[in-house]
Formats: sequence, C-alpha cells, structure tokens
Amino acid sequence: MVFYEIKKIFSKSSSKAALVFGGFMLCLTIYFAIGEVSYVDTEGEGTKGIVAARSLEKEKEKWKGELNVEHLQQVIRENHRVNQTPQAQSENVRENNQAFGWKQGFSDIRELLNKAFAGFQEYDYFRADSLTEEEVAQFYEKRTKSLKVWLEEEGGGAEQFTTAEKDFLIRQYERMATPWYYESSDGFEAWFTWSPTVCMLVVLMIGFLVSGIFSGEKRYHAASVYFASYHGRKKAVLAKIEAGIFTVTLLYWGTMLLYSGIVLGGLGVQGSQCLIQTQFGNWKSFYEMTIGQEFLCILLGGYIGCLFFGSLTMLISAWSNSGTAAAVVPFILILAPSFLVGTQIHFLDKILGLLPDQMLQMEGVISGFSLYSIGGTIVEALPILLIFYSALSVGLLPAIYRIYRTKEVRE
Repeated sequence: MVFYEIKKIFSKSSSKAALVFGGFMLCLTIYFAIGEVSYVDTEGEGTKGIVAARSLEKEKEKWKGELNVEHLQQVIRENHRVNQTPQAQSENVRENNQAFGWKQGFSDIRELLNKAFAGFQEYDYFRADSLTEEEVAQFYEKRTKSLKVWLEEEGGGAEQFTTAEKDFLIRQYERMATPWYYESSDGFEAWFTWSPTVCMLVVLMIGFLVSGIFSGEKRYHAASVYFASYHGRKKAVLAKIEAGIFTVTLLYWGTMLLYSGIVLGGLGVQGSQCLIQTQFGNWKSFYEMTIGQEFLCILLGGYIGCLFFGSLTMLISAWSNSGTAAAVVPFILILAPSFLVGTQIHFLDKILGLLPDQMLQMEGVISGFSLYSIGGTIVEALPILLIFYSALSVGLLPAIYRIYRTKEVRE
C-alpha cells in the first residue's frame, strides 16, 4: 500500500518536471559552489575549481597549526616581507596578482587579524599590513574587547540585548579555549555558503511532490471509492503519510549526499576539527563548536526543516483538498521573512529568528546572535529551533491522520 502511494507520487508529470528542474538547479548550485575556491599561480594567473583547491591546499598546509603568538608573528613577518617586494608595490596588475599569490597560504589567518583588530562591525582588508609583532599578542583579547565595546555602543548592541544577554555573550567569548588550531577548510566554507540554496531547492521539490498526496483523490473524483474501501480511513491514510515521509527523506538525503559528495570530494574535507571561529564568516560566533559539528548541525537542521515543510504541505493538502494551496504556503513561509530582515525592530528580529525558514539556513543561525530568555535562563536559538521543529514535525502527523480520516466525501 505504501509502495503504491509512492509510485503515484513519482509517476505524476508535475513530479517528474519538478525533479528535472531540481536536478538542473542542483547541478548549477554545485558548479557555483566548486567555483568558490580560487588560486593565483606564480605567473599571476587565476584559476577556480577543483584544481585551484588542490593547489591552494598545498600552500595553506604550510601554515596549519596552533594560532599562538609565535605563529601569528610569523604571519605578520611574512606579510610585511611580501609587501616590500617590487611586485607588491608595482602598478602592474599581473605583478600585483603575483604578490597576492604569495600571501595565499596564510590568507585565512591574515583575514582573522583584519577582523580582530578592526571594530566589531567593521572590516579593513589592509589592517594586517599595519600591525606589529607586539600587537598580535593581543589577538584573542582584542576579539573579546571589541565585543564589549560594541555591546555598549548606541546603535550597536546596547539596544539589542538585555544585561543578562550581554553577560552571556561575554562569558561565551571568554570561556573559549585558546590558542585555536588552524587548518584550511575551503571545502566546508564553500559547502556552507551554498547549503541554504540546496535546502530551499529541496523544500520546493518536496512541495510539488507531496502536495497532491491527499488532494489527489478529490481531484480525480476517487474519494468516495477510496473511503468506502476496507482500509480507506485507517491503513490507507497511514500509507499516504508514510509515503510522504519517505519522499521527504529520500529527496533530502539523496540531494544533500550528492551535493556533499561532489563539493567536499572535489574541494576537500580538511579542517573539520578546527573551531568555526577560524572561518571568516564565523569569526564573531559565540557557539563553541568545530567545523565538522557545524556541518552535522546544518545537515540535521535541514532535514528537520524539510520534514516540517513536508508535514505542513500534507496537512494543508488533507484539509483543503487543494494541491496548489499546499504547495504555495511553504513557499510563502520561506520567502516572506526575507522582506522583513533588517528592519532594526528588536522584537520583530526575535520572531524572525524562530520562523521555519531558519531551519534551512542553519549556518546563519550559528553565525548570528539570536538569544532568548526562557524561565530566566538565556538560551541560544540553535537548540530551540532543533527541538521545537522536531516536535512540531512529529506533532503534525497525528493531525494529518485525524483530518483526512474524518474527511467527508462531497463529490
């Protein structure tokens, strides 16, 4: 019975079209993800993709290790040495590119120095060029000091967080063990950048495929026969739900494993044991986790998000008998929050931080500063989202069963 429902889902023309479109968009996304990594050779010529990733990895391999004072000072010395070369001071673009290429091996560490010694909400690409070896000894202290200053600034964190939340953020920064271990993680960085796109693509495909599971009987005027059958209001309904969950699971894990296999297989999986703060985009994050743990959180969050949207789509399909409405509502829930981001309304930002679209962009949740007070305890957004939408996804299934089982037939 479940196999029959699965066959019905994938045999529809709309489902086949959705899968073809999704496959094309996935290939395009993978192409862009692989192109995230670039490398400049000794002649000043740039390349992108897998070959570039392999060459860049060899350069960065020379600079892996603990980011202690000695290591940071070595980066400053090498950076200053390159800056004094004729190529770096030349007005010729090719020669400038050559000088840039000499910095590629320690470019990630250089970017961390730029972030540490600029303002909390500022970025200066050339800040590392003016740093001294004595100054870099304050690398970790600077990160915490910048946070404290920003939390007291008008127009900064002063108005965004309560005193308890500020104390929580400062504690999170101060408790982090140092020195950090650094290793190139370009493969994961590219994967993180494009993972929200892949998750949203999967949700849209799921919407098209499962939206007709329950409304299809009404559409083809088969509801009276369906419900009159011996298992029509019991096992048959469960079979539809199981087919929907199977479809969500198959699409999500099939897509994500393919995406991960190609991107990480091509660009490399090194750096998984490094703290996420060693990546440019996560420098400010207060979560103490490794890049490998972030990877798993994104995978888990994306699956829970897809289960929620799949369950919601089936619920609307069962309740409204409309496949169109069932497919459109999840799309609106994903798209609508993007129009409200950046309003500078603190209360609204709190709400937006808990909407289901966040499950599809967990990298943004981890790099962000969403905090909530529950019973006087400050809690991060990440565990709230994972627990809440896991429970909600499971909780929707009995509701779907009850709604469709008690459905009245009106042909």
